[in-house]
Amino acid sequence: MATLVLQVPDESLVSKVKHACKMLRGVTSVKVQKPAKPRLYDPETGEYLNDKTMKAIEDVRSGKDKGTTYSSFEESEKAMRAL
Repeated sequence: MATLVLQVPDESLVSKVKHACKMLRGVTSVKVQKPAKPRLYDPETGEYLNDKTMKAIEDVRSGKDKGTTYSSFEESEKAMRAL
């Protein structure tokens, strides 16, 4: 059995593409799989970052969170020791 993977740019088209694929001769089944959420992997420990850490990274990447910046190492060290 062979497998064919299609990527559809708009989720609203999925049902139409699925229906069209079912109409093709020789197609035995059509399955819809949502893309997996991206995960960051640490090869040293073999673990993935947890959901809270991934959300923080996504917020900074998307601009929802500006993050924290420090003007010097001493300022950064002082803030970390205060935690």
